Amino acid sequence: MSNRYDSRESCNFYYKIGACRHGDKCSKRHVRPSRSHTIVMYNMLYFPAGGLDNSRFDELYEDVYIEACRFGPVRSMVICENGNDHLKGNVYIHFESEEDALRARDSFNTRWFDERPIYCDLTHISDFRDAICRKHDTRACERGDECNFMHVRRPSTKLRIDLEKSQAKKWHTRTP
Repeated sequence: MSNRYDSRESCNFYYKIGACRHGDKCSKRHVRPSRSHTIVMYNMLYFPAGGLDNSRFDELYEDVYIEACRFGPVRSMVICENGNDHLKGNVYIHFESEEDALRARDSFNTRWFDERPIYCDLTHISDFRDAICRKHDTRACERGDECNFMHVRRPSTKLRIDLEKSQAKKWHTRTP
């Protein structure tokens, strides 16, 4: 555990993707934010070796998204399907306000999903574009499951649009 007087260099991966493959054993500094718009739920979803079919993934995505919307407007949500331990099944949710993210973190930390406890924390990520593996989106990532950038699994376009419209009605906001 580090403190703010730690002289070690900051870990770029921890700040960029909200997780580090070395965890607490990293030689670089990891400082958890005390305020953020974004939460991460570590290893929340389980992806079997053959993967999840699209309809099952959409069901899981919808469940998590609807639950997150209870705390406030969700601006974006990504789910990692990487095979490495520090990103596998991570769910990142960016809320409109820091207060909503704090409430969500506190609530999710008292809950279970798929017979496992949820481990949730705030993360520094404010823009997922720097954290996502661009090569994965084009099916060209040579690192595969061991890539240290997010391999994002996306829901169907119809589901994403329906969820955003529903949220806009609930929170009386415009759809992006």
